[in-house]
Amino acid sequence: MAAPPTTVNEDFIRGLWKENPVFVQLLGLCPALAVTNSAINAVAMSAATAFVLCGSSVLVSSMRSIIPKQVRITTFIIVIATFVTVADFTLMALLPDVHKELGAFIALIVANCLILGRQEAFASRNTVGRALADAAGMSTGFGIALLMLGGIREILGSGSLFGVSLFGDSFEPWIIMILPPGGFLTIGLLLVVFARMERRKGGAS
Repeated sequence: MAAPPTTVNEDFIRGLWKENPVFVQLLGLCPALAVTNSAINAVAMSAATAFVLCGSSVLVSSMRSIIPKQVRITTFIIVIATFVTVADFTLMALLPDVHKELGAFIALIVANCLILGRQEAFASRNTVGRALADAAGMSTGFGIALLMLGGIREILGSGSLFGVSLFGDSFEPWIIMILPPGGFLTIGLLLVVFARMERRKGGAS
């Protein structure tokens, strides 16, 4: 029996929690771990990813009837790479310090399996409106996850949030939190929390 069709609202909400790219699907973990040593970097990467995902989803959906099946993946990658180039140059021009912090991870958005996966699984099969709603939901869920990671790591590792000191000079920062092991530790703890919440929700229902 086929599943009932979803609405545009459901397409958007799905990416926030039920199919959160990071905490549920475990996609895009490379940038999630690498650039979230501060909240500012997390927001910048989230914005760049959202721009690429939404832009490529709209374009792929609008061209879905004329893209030959034999070259669809190649076409998707070219479309994604175009939007990544725009995002890369825009960050370089407007926020050079942040661009330097993110480094090669902006260009590596092309290889983010979240973006290519949404083109193949959703945008290429649905209307522009639904593709945009799905992309907005997934990118928002991705942004929430990165902001949580970046916020926790910056607060514990630097004693600040968005560069603003929270605890004064008496705070002893946990340096490990802004180093690579801190990324693995933080995401591991958050995955445990989300798993326990889902288990309780399942038990309650």
